[in-house]
Amino acid sequence: AIMQLSFKLSYYNEYKSYLSKSQKSTMVASKKTKKAMESINSRLALVMKSGKFLIGYRSTIKSIRQGKAKLIIIANNTPALRKSEIEYYCMLAKVGVHHYSGSNIDLGTACGKYFRVGALCITDPGDSDIIRTMPSE
Repeated sequence: AIMQLSFKLSYYNEYKSYLSKSQKSTMVASKKTKKAMESINSRLALVMKSGKFLIGYRSTIKSIRQGKAKLIIIANNTPALRKSEIEYYCMLAKVGVHHYSGSNIDLGTACGKYFRVGALCITDPGDSDIIRTMPSE
């Protein structure tokens, strides 16, 4: 019984050291993405206060069709078919698309909403410079 316990303990310690090594490598890579995420979140907050926007897949498609859309932001866990359809409409209408690095829950939080947001359409950026900076990234 003691032999089994010591084996489990050594296995646990190896696993723990493996986890800490993998976390260190991802921490360095995630600093840059975290900074980019903060910049888009602050720009989004400014759009929410001073600009005009539409939330949701259907209203996003409608605004692209009407030619009112300036920038589209899509969450990273939006279904592939939906994502490609939005991208296709944007290509036809020459509208910028930004793939948000967080999930739809994160995008909803960044918009200051208490619900999930899969697609977001900015029709008027207001005081924000989000349209000039996002499509280039």
